[in-house]
Amino acid sequence: QVQLVESGGGSVQSGGSLRLSCAASGYWGSTYCMGWLRLAPEKKREGVASVDSVGSTRYADSVKGRFTVSQDNAKNTLYLEMNSLNPEDTAMYYCAWRTAPLHGLTCARPEAYMYWGQGTQVTVSS
Repeated sequence: QVQLVESGGGSVQSGGSLRLSCAASGYWGSTYCMGWLRLAPEKKREGVASVDSVGSTRYADSVKGRFTVSQDNAKNTLYLEMNSLNPEDTAMYYCAWRTAPLHGLTCARPEAYMYWGQGTQVTVSS
């Protein structure tokens, strides 16, 4: 079992920056996906950024060039650096992991994830 705890959300003005953190604890073998996903009111859950088992990163088109996902394996922590934030980025942001083979899924897909944190709210005002 993996427990994930996000932090770092908050309220910022358009153009601002935030850094989200996701601390993992528990027991696991390999990690196949580590990702950040978000859910905004009246929108579908969206994969924002992810890191796969070989360290390759993937970003949603809407955040490319603005968001950066990184990990500190020694601290079992995943980060999301968010720059040039705009109101469309307002959402609850979730950290999620997958610790089993993907079997045709990709780390970009919300349904790929097995463990989820409780979420941290990001609100961007214009």
